Amino acid sequence: MRPRELNVRGGKRLRALRRSLGLSIREVERLSQKVVDEKKNRDFYLSDTWVTDIEKGNFRPSAFKIYSLSVIYKCGFGKILSFFGLKLSDIVRDQALFGLPKTHLVGAAEEDAAESMTLPVGPHSGFDLEKTALLNRLVEAWGDFPVPLLERLDLRKSLYGYIGLKDFTLSPLLPPGSFVQIDTSQTKIKKGSWRLEFERPIYFIELRDGYVCGWCEIKDGQLSVIPHPNSPVEIRRFPYPGEAVIVGRVTGVAMRIVEGNFILPKRSADPSQRVPPEK
Repeated sequence: MRPRELNVRGGKRLRALRRSLGLSIREVERLSQKVVDEKKNRDFYLSDTWVTDIEKGNFRPSAFKIYSLSVIYKCGFGKILSFFGLKLSDIVRDQALFGLPKTHLVGAAEEDAAESMTLPVGPHSGFDLEKTALLNRLVEAWGDFPVPLLERLDLRKSLYGYIGLKDFTLSPLLPPGSFVQIDTSQTKIKKGSWRLEFERPIYFIELRDGYVCGWCEIKDGQLSVIPHPNSPVEIRRFPYPGEAVIVGRVTGVAMRIVEGNFILPKRSADPSQRVPPEK
């Protein structure tokens, strides 16, 4: 879409938003003066002429003006940018288009603070941190969340899993508390020999009473969930496909590599004393 067309479309959406709030152009001008007074910066001011021109699509607003519009219209900064064809959620994707020669930080915490939120996964949220689960179920339970965090996760197009704090199946390779990205198009267990543990495909499996994440084998109608050699968890077998469904293959992972709130249980010489499978 051409710049002029983007400007006109963005202006129309701003006008519709203003009218839906019952605000006149004069009222927008008056309210913007409060932002100017608070910030002590004239760049935040929206004159009636400016508001009229922007709604006609004569130009695009600057960052300071967008901030004032966001405050006055009770609308996210990123949403107003999207009116003019710019999506903040594309930044992470576009950063992957090229690499830099030196190791670096990808955005400081304070830079991303306004574009993040804390998901309510506490004891009263219905989300059990101890159990492995599909993250997209949060959207099903809570509805739509118009925040950049969910835009980046893209929960409607991909699945993301959470490894429960009591699920040590692939620990220490995949420690409890990790988040994994799941490719639901890869549901067939691959056979072969792997030189390194990192080469072996990891699968996210749905069971009758929950989920588990691990290496898999299928033989004689039984799906075996293979734990890491250093894990205290035993191999678990389930009738397949009666009691186990392959959700997909794990293609990405985000994890902490410093000591967390969990401790890997010691492997016992007595198999009966080992950590039981997650329930």
